[in-house]
Amino acid sequence: MTLHADYDPNNIFAKIVRGEMPCVRVYEDNIALAFMDVFPQSQGHTLIIPKRQQARNFIDMPSDHLGSYMLRVQKVARAVEAALSPDGMVVTQFNGATAGQTVFHLHFHVIPRWDGVPLGRHAGGGMATPEELEPLATKIRSKL
Repeated sequence: MTLHADYDPNNIFAKIVRGEMPCVRVYEDNIALAFMDVFPQSQGHTLIIPKRQQARNFIDMPSDHLGSYMLRVQKVARAVEAALSPDGMVVTQFNGATAGQTVFHLHFHVIPRWDGVPLGRHAGGGMATPEELEPLATKIRSKL
C-alpha cells in the first residue's frame, strides 16, 4: 500500500474499536484504546490506537486530535515501564507498507526491552493466546 490512500473501515483495528473482533484490553477511554499485540516482539508489547479518527498513519491524523492521543500513548508507555521494569523501551510507529506498516490504522507500539533478550520479528512471530497476554495486561492495567 502507498503512504496515502483511502482509509479502510474494515481493517482489523477498526473492527476491534467497534467490538467486532476481540482483544486483550489494557486501557480505553473516548480518545484511545490500548491492547496487547497478538504477535508480540517482546513480553508486554502493547498497541495504542485512536478510536474516533480514521487515520491510516501519523501523517493522516488531524493535528487538533494529536495531542490528546499522544498523551494516551505516553500514559500507556509509563504503565508498561512501571509494570514490567524493562531495561529500555521502544515506542515506535510505522507510516506506509514500505516502512513496515501492516495494519493501516494509526497505531503506536510500546515494546519493552531487556538486556540480552532478542527482539522478535515485527508482525512475523508466533501468535500469542489471550491466556498468555492477560497476565501481562493485568500487570500493566494495575499501573495506570
